[in-house]
Amino acid sequence: MRRSLLSLCVAALVILVSPLTAFAATRPPLGGAGYFAVLAGTTVTNTGPTWISGQVGVAPGSAITGFPPGSSGPQHKGDSVATTAQTNLTAAYTNAAAQPCPGSHNYTGANLGGKTLVPGVYCQTTAPTLTGTLTLNGAGIYIFQIGSTLVTASGSVVRLIGGAQPCDIFWQVGSSATIATSTTFVGTIMALTSIAMQTGATLNGRALARNAAVTLDSNRIIQAGGCPGDTFGAPPAGTPPPGFTGPASLGVPIELRGEFPWLLVIGIGAGVGATALGVSARRRRRRTA
Repeated sequence: MRRSLLSLCVAALVILVSPLTAFAATRPPLGGAGYFAVLAGTTVTNTGPTWISGQVGVAPGSAITGFPPGSSGPQHKGDSVATTAQTNLTAAYTNAAAQPCPGSHNYTGANLGGKTLVPGVYCQTTAPTLTGTLTLNGAGIYIFQIGSTLVTASGSVVRLIGGAQPCDIFWQVGSSATIATSTTFVGTIMALTSIAMQTGATLNGRALARNAAVTLDSNRIIQAGGCPGDTFGAPPAGTPPPGFTGPASLGVPIELRGEFPWLLVIGIGAGVGATALGVSARRRRRRTA
């Protein structure tokens, strides 16, 4: 009987722990790129009263236009800060692209609109236009690996519930991203080529383009904050770039936060409890023998 109970405990632990390891996503190391709300490779262009609550940078290009009428934090045009940020962005992009995507999380050809997803890695070799509302439920890291272009329909929404945070959401885009008019988007967009924010679109996160332009038009971009800073390739604690005005957590790497592994605790507890029951039953048999 004891052997049977132990076997059941092991099986329960495997079942409970496997999803935690298979679906886990880890935070891409943004490093210096995390200091920016907008970062481009060639140019940043703006039309209209765009408002950006963080820094704007470009490298190796040096052109940032449309401010005013737009407003932002400090701007870095082809300087060492922006250049380092681009190097860090490449590392973060590569990291996000390499994280394993479980087969059950492959949504190639499927519209993410109307779905509710939990933390993990999700992949789409080809991604149709995101239409409607995508709901992200729960605290933890979300990584979306988009093999080609990321496009939203006008008025689309990324909605967070259950403790999901903007700074925990990452979109690794293999080509370009287009956030359509009046879309409410969330997360750090890391695009290989370009990012276009169309009229009235809002972003709670970052628009980071590696090789080409970021185009803005009367947008609102709120740099994601409140999550731990990067500890891989980030500047030393207390030494943010010159003129840095972003969230303090980005300047001081702290302990990584994650969702508490309740399933693991429950599984271990079940194993200990079952073992105790087996020992107790054995003692009763000895007393009655």
